[in-house]
Amino acid sequence: MEWTAKAIDLLRALWAEGHSTAEIGRRMGVTKNAIVGKAHRLDLPARPSPIRKQEAGGSSAAPRRRPSVREAALPARRIVPQPQPAAAPPPAAAGPVAAAVRPFPRASMRSCCWPIGEPGARDFRFCAAEADPGKPYCASHVAVAYVRVRDRRSDAA
Repeated sequence: MEWTAKAIDLLRALWAEGHSTAEIGRRMGVTKNAIVGKAHRLDLPARPSPIRKQEAGGSSAAPRRRPSVREAALPARRIVPQPQPAAAPPPAAAGPVAAAVRPFPRASMRSCCWPIGEPGARDFRFCAAEADPGKPYCASHVAVAYVRVRDRRSDAA
């Protein structure tokens, strides 16, 4: 928006009247954030926060219930700790554990890289069919991976 002298005068007047930034924006045909930014650049006086803070001494919680005479006269329960079983010693280390990461088994630069299965599972593998030129996947996986925008819009209903 072009901030003309007339628009700035209107902003100052509405600001002085105490209108909210959203209301000023509606009247001037701009966003609330445009009003906030221009007011800041014009160094207009800050507004009090519309968020009401709780009084320092006040409490919104219900007042505490005083125990009845009978409850106060009852002796406090004695809590006896339950015996804990002895901790078992940690198992001895059997030796180094083989890493779950396996090298990328790509037959050639022309093979499909579509993952099949869960990574980390024993049966995890890649498609390895011949990839389409310039693509990392074979024709059937290219159809899944690359969806045209209009095709996506027709499904989203």
